[in-house]
Amino acid sequence: MSEQQPPQPAFGIQKVYVKDASVELPNAPRVFMESQSPQIEVQLENSADRLDETIFEVVVSVTVTAKHEDKTCFLVEVAQAGIFEISGVSEQDLGPIVGIACPNILFPYAREAVADLIGRAGFPALHLTPVNFEAMYVQKLQAEQEAQTGQSGSEVTH
Repeated sequence: MSEQQPPQPAFGIQKVYVKDASVELPNAPRVFMESQSPQIEVQLENSADRLDETIFEVVVSVTVTAKHEDKTCFLVEVAQAGIFEISGVSEQDLGPIVGIACPNILFPYAREAVADLIGRAGFPALHLTPVNFEAMYVQKLQAEQEAQTGQSGSEVTH
């Protein structure tokens, strides 16, 4: 009998799409009378959902809020999604693929959508700075580990 070779790792992009997008200008038109630049706050999240044995939906969500003093100038939300086919990798290797590689592919699309929506809302386009999804992934893992050790008592790890 011959030994079966493990399947070769495979990665493919099936579809990239905007899952959700919204723009809110709660204080328009008065907000356009302001001469000072608003304060910008950016929130970023990513998530993954296994649709099938080898099919995953990954979503990068970006929320940009611009405020002048206590008034919101605009609120833009974009959920940029992709369907990815991933096979031949261990469960351990799957985490970094859906938590780092896939968001790195989706972020430029989300960045473009955010800039376009802000421009269409009548404001100067905002170009988001690049994101280190690897650092975000490591932080998430560390937070999960801390939560587990906190729940299991006062274990000390060296």
